[in-house]
Amino acid sequence: MMFNYLYRKTSLLLFISFGITAFAFSLYYLFPGDLLTNMTGITNITEENYQFLADKYKINESIITQYLAFLERLYQGDWGVSINTGDSIYQLIFNLLPATIELALYALIYSFIVAIPFGVLSASESHPWLDKGILSLSLIGFSMPIFWLALIITFIFSISLGWFPTSGRLSLVYDIPPETGFILIDILISDVPYKAEAFSDALEHLAIPTFVLAAYPTTVLIRSTRQSMKSVMQKSYIKAARAKGLSTWQVLKRHGLRNGLLPVIQTLGIHFGTLITLAMVTEVIFAWPGLGALLVDAIHQRDFTTIQGGLLVISALVFLATILFDVLYMIFDPLARIRGHGKI
Repeated sequence: MMFNYLYRKTSLLLFISFGITAFAFSLYYLFPGDLLTNMTGITNITEENYQFLADKYKINESIITQYLAFLERLYQGDWGVSINTGDSIYQLIFNLLPATIELALYALIYSFIVAIPFGVLSASESHPWLDKGILSLSLIGFSMPIFWLALIITFIFSISLGWFPTSGRLSLVYDIPPETGFILIDILISDVPYKAEAFSDALEHLAIPTFVLAAYPTTVLIRSTRQSMKSVMQKSYIKAARAKGLSTWQVLKRHGLRNGLLPVIQTLGIHFGTLITLAMVTEVIFAWPGLGALLVDAIHQRDFTTIQGGLLVISALVFLATILFDVLYMIFDPLARIRGHGKI
């Protein structure tokens, strides 16, 4: 049954991949300017090079031929060059993508650590005042715009108290070779003599952006955990466990948490796209050198090839993450595979 599920998801993956790549390809024609410039990112193409590039990019062929050539270039990593800088789009994006993934990953970890206990406490019927307090705080966090929260946190902890830096991933006094693109991993595998100091400095730079980005998923997970746990604690097997004399903690540990936290995985999959969008905003606010900051700069500078490549990668990342969370949910909940049998 898992094989059938994976087969359906693979078919869906192929269909969505076609939609994403077809949309990215259509941007060549939607962006203003010369078609060949939009495809290559090269401005002021000479007459000698124009015919060569026209043949390479199949602009005189049918739309289907152009699309197939576009897929071939994607596979080969030939995504064109930035109109403004002349850098390879492929190298530019995948050099910055780890910074975005790192920030989003740490925000998710923080959200789990904070949201699960608070969600369980909020579901407790013995402390209604605590439930109201947690729900009120989560509502405030959910409603507050991320840029406003970032300004408040930065003013308090960076400007007033001076505890954390205001921007960047690492202080300029440290030179760490970018082996993986993940700053903490790069520091750990480096041979620099100031490894401990650089690692501490990187954590300080991560603190505020991670907290700000984690605000939205934390509030979502608190409410999701609360709702799920309240539903689970009304089940007959929970009442039977209580009748056996098990304490509240034993009931939660043995029966409640495992079943109550399963919907949280689905919630993460649903809101992952929003998390990536907020990560882009966070990168701009804190000058975090990631994919979001790159795309915002590209939009301001009308760098169409960079915009196209960034949208393609972000769309693929969000969809793959959604599939991953869905598969994890199916693995941990066998009944979901039965309920989902025959559905896409």
